[in-house]
Parts: sequence; C-alpha cells; structure tokens
Amino acid sequence: MEKKIRVLVAKVGLDGHDRGAKVLARFLRDAGFEVIYTGLHRTPQEVAMAAVDEDVDVVGISLHSGAHLALVPKVIKYIREYGGNPDEMLVLVGGVIPTDDIVELKKMGVDEVFIPGTPISEIVEFIKTKLPEKRKKE
Repeated sequence: MEKKIRVLVAKVGLDGHDRGAKVLARFLRDAGFEVIYTGLHRTPQEVAMAAVDEDVDVVGISLHSGAHLALVPKVIKYIREYGGNPDEMLVLVGGVIPTDDIVELKKMGVDEVFIPGTPISEIVEFIKTKLPEKRKKE
C-alpha cells in the first residue's frame, strides 16, 4: 500500500479567518491525503513543531492578516531548528497575498502561493506533481 501524503494545514498569527483552511483540509482529505489541521492562532514555533512531529510532506500556511512576509520565514526557520528539512517538503501559502509578495515568499523558500479562487483541484495536482519532483532533487 502506498504511503499517503501527509499535509499540515496551518493558521499562523492573529488571523481568525479559517473557513478556507477548513474547506481545503476537507478537500485534501477527500483527495486521499492525510491532513492535520492546527486550528487558529498558532505561532510559527507551534506550526514548525507540528510539521516536524507529524513528519509531514507538505506544510500549507493560510494567511489573511498581511503578516505573511514576517511569519512564513519564521515557520521555515523553526522547522530547520526543530530538526526538520523544509527542502524535503512542499511549503505552500494560501490567502490574500499581493503579487509582489509572492515573488518574495518564493525567494524565502515557499514552493507556491495560492490566492483566493484557485481551484482546489489545482492545489491537489500541484502537490501530487511537485512533491515527487522536489524529492528527486534532494
């Protein structure tokens, strides 16, 4: 039996808008992924620790607070500090992200940014395609 792809769906910071994250988590589960949802108001440390403890393949960070340039790099940094390797997992960001910031997030190690209105099938296909590609590079 093939190992299921493990996805952590995380809400970082003070953002209290979690409907999209919950919908995404359900669709990812229905697509055959194993999904762990952190709940609201998590610190970068909590998200990173969950990613390492749960041995996830994908970290999906949902942000609508505007703090993505401050919080996402901290999650990546703490994953490394806690013994994980973000280079071996997909790091995805979703939410209201300005176009210029998408480029910056990718420079920081984010694999892809999905904005509101992105079909969930596109996210599923991205994970299924890019995770094996990323692991081949390692």
